[in-house]
Amino acid sequence: MTFIAKPKVAHPSLPKNSLGLTRRDYEGALSTLCAGCGHDSITAAIVEASWALALEPQNVVKLSGIGCSSKTTAYFVSGGHGFNSVHGRMPSIAMGANAANRSLTYIGVSGDGDTLSIGLGQFCHAIRRNLNMLYIIENNGVYGLTKGQFSASADVGTRAKKGETNFQPPIDPVLLAMTLGASFVARSFSGDRGQLVPLIQAGLKHQGFALIDVLSPCVTFNDHEGSTKSYAYTREHYEPAVHADFVPLEREITASYKEGETLPVVMHDGSRIVLRKLDGAYDPTNRVTAAAVIQERMKAGEYLTGLLLVDEGAQREFHEINGTPDVPLNSVPYEALSPGAKALEKVLARYR
Repeated sequence: MTFIAKPKVAHPSLPKNSLGLTRRDYEGALSTLCAGCGHDSITAAIVEASWALALEPQNVVKLSGIGCSSKTTAYFVSGGHGFNSVHGRMPSIAMGANAANRSLTYIGVSGDGDTLSIGLGQFCHAIRRNLNMLYIIENNGVYGLTKGQFSASADVGTRAKKGETNFQPPIDPVLLAMTLGASFVARSFSGDRGQLVPLIQAGLKHQGFALIDVLSPCVTFNDHEGSTKSYAYTREHYEPAVHADFVPLEREITASYKEGETLPVVMHDGSRIVLRKLDGAYDPTNRVTAAAVIQERMKAGEYLTGLLLVDEGAQREFHEINGTPDVPLNSVPYEALSPGAKALEKVLARYR
């Protein structure tokens, strides 16, 4: 994967956080994603949240799998530690790193394909073990790197770039996480910066597994068969000298609406989704009610956004469950980790 370094030019008047760092210090490489991609809006929100919380860059761990979403980790906190794992296996890498050093801040970025298809089992066990990390799903309903096939989160009735219609029901990561006992579950829209930034901040401060499912428009695979402006139609009616693909420059889709309101959001292809922001009467501490309200809104064709569930006392965090020492395992002296043959003999004697 090739990354383009971003010039480090900062105006002297840029505001600084308590560490003396500007927002530029929390940026990464230049994005190579399509112009107008919702994923870049999520990157900007992560940068803002990390700067506002004054995270020490060298103590941030960024993890991802495979897919357009998994490039995101290169675009924020360049001074952090990064690992791009095998498709769908990011949670295992996060678990191993977290087990070795519990004192770092872990941010996992994945896609709906990376999480809900090949990585579904890994995702479920990370929740079940209550791994202390922020897990962000950049959810666009398609496999962007392999030309726009439906992902497991695609809604029934969705049309693909080449005209196919999806008839399979989607997997909802929010409802799945709540069913598995997750203690922090939220959903947002990539263009709603006012809602997304504080949700990311809350997720970073949460002790245990924090999930934010972010609806993120894909600008490249929204056109469909039947349109005379589609790529497929153009290629059928013209004889190109060289076959090439082109991603048109699109504007970022943003959304601004108040608590309790609904907002239809028109996507790049003219289709739309309907967002409903939680109001003050919603109780995010009641797991049963939360699931019922989410399903009720889904039947009405609405995506409920905001902090859907938080339960600080629901489950002990990964290290507490496993009784690991307060000192990170990578800092424990060798003598303590390997007490010698006599100590090993005592342990083995228990099983004889």
